[in-house]
Amino acid sequence: MDILLTVTVLAALAVLQSLLISRFGLKGFSYRREFSRREAAAGETVEYTEVIRNKGPLLLPWVRLESRMPASFEFRTREEVEIRSGRYHKSVFTLSPFCQVTRRHRVVLRQRGHYVLAQTAMTMGDLLGLSPVIRDLDAPAEIYVYPAPPAEDPSVPASREQGEVSVPRWIQPDPFLVNGIRPYRPGDPERSVHWNATARTGEIQVKTMDHTSCPRLMVLINSQLRQDQWGELTEEEQPRVEQAISLAAALCLDALGKGMEAGFAANMPLDEDDADALMLPSRGTGWEAELLRAFACLRVRRTLRFPTFLSQLPPLPGTDILILSCYDSEDIREGMQRLAYAGASVSLRVLREGAS
Repeated sequence: MDILLTVTVLAALAVLQSLLISRFGLKGFSYRREFSRREAAAGETVEYTEVIRNKGPLLLPWVRLESRMPASFEFRTREEVEIRSGRYHKSVFTLSPFCQVTRRHRVVLRQRGHYVLAQTAMTMGDLLGLSPVIRDLDAPAEIYVYPAPPAEDPSVPASREQGEVSVPRWIQPDPFLVNGIRPYRPGDPERSVHWNATARTGEIQVKTMDHTSCPRLMVLINSQLRQDQWGELTEEEQPRVEQAISLAAALCLDALGKGMEAGFAANMPLDEDDADALMLPSRGTGWEAELLRAFACLRVRRTLRFPTFLSQLPPLPGTDILILSCYDSEDIREGMQRLAYAGASVSLRVLREGAS
């Protein structure tokens, strides 16, 4: 009789604790996650942090959280990673009443991209697993992974690399580029008077100025490996386009560091957009970060054949245009000629197979 009573009481307690956890376990439960940085370069290591809180008075015997992670995320704590028809990060916790658990994982970012983690699957159960609670939790975390620096040193086309380039057409007189002197004419400003020459000749002489253009670089990326390519790139073929993206990013950063304007375009979309990527040359505060985020968001998927893409570009007079492509063709040369007729300086760099 005592044994039966004991079993009945234990069964009742088990059912009671199961009901309490299933009904009230989520009342004080919260989960958030974040990366230690919002931006990083491919190959770098960041910290991935999970914070789980139980603000309620109930003991939560076990809570399991599972999130699908990009395959390019390499967790150093491999015991927390389970691969099952994809890559999943799994964490299991026991939460005492009114407690918080923080777990930190080191993650190596192996591939460029814009990664947004949205939901995580949560399973909460009692001691006996009688009635587990399953929920999808909103736990956003976002990181931009910039292209890794290329193995080869980037070099900006030389025609406007130095920042101050004399051009035959009048754009704007540069007060720092003096190319000669001449006699004073009515209307010449006093600041243009060359006092040393005036003293030597006995007549008022004024400085004549050269004219400069604002140096601008535009890098164009071709996502096709061959002229006759129609289908999407295979996983084995994509590294060659990634090579072009890394080189384009390095060229733009190099140009910005030299005071030039820089931008890029590609017959590839940004994130979920279907249009070609187009970032017209610019510079200034925040532009470098904006360019790098755009490079991170590039998806290796062709939107247009490259000759068609070239034909739809707007005119870019006074701009150095560098095309990064895995092949050369007559169609590409015709597109280059059209851009050159519009006043741009256009060059083509054919990327070597196997280069990084």
